[in-house]
Amino acid sequence: MLRGMSGDLLLEAERLRLRRFTPDDVDNLVELDGDPEVMRFLTGGEPTPRETVRDEHLPRILARYDHAPDLGRWAAEEWATGEFLGWFALDPSDDGTEAELGYRLRRAAWGRGLATEGSRALLRHAFETVGVGRVWAETMAVNVRSRAVMERVGLRYVRTFHLHFDDPIPGTEHGEVEYELLRSEWRPFAPGTR
Repeated sequence: MLRGMSGDLLLEAERLRLRRFTPDDVDNLVELDGDPEVMRFLTGGEPTPRETVRDEHLPRILARYDHAPDLGRWAAEEWATGEFLGWFALDPSDDGTEAELGYRLRRAAWGRGLATEGSRALLRHAFETVGVGRVWAETMAVNVRSRAVMERVGLRYVRTFHLHFDDPIPGTEHGEVEYELLRSEWRPFAPGTR
């Protein structure tokens, strides 16, 4: 079941609830970004310092709600327990016609189909509620688990590209990949599919 909500709660899916972040989520984000495996394809496993989460990342997330209330990043909680699992994102393009799909989940949530479930919920929200024309996602080419989620939710491979990093992490030499789904290609998933 997927329901659009108002206020702080954006969506409820079968096992997930997506809500707006609040200033009280600092510890949740610090814990998430402190796991070397969660950060492996982002920083090479280096944790994000608490001060950076508190003073930069979280304020930026909160400010986006004022500019694009139906797009941005949301805390993901397990529906049954309320446990913080990570986040999902539909980060808007500058003109609001496109959104970048993203997700970052605690290791305890991996392998349970939650990234797929949350991504499908956000795709439905993006195309049926917000009306964006395109949703896209990027990851490192070697991040096969994230690429598998993108493919399961219907995004198609667009390209591999190479960026320059002053301090590259292992796997950077294989490049980044981009996937996309256009609104004209969108087909809702049957309830309960994972």
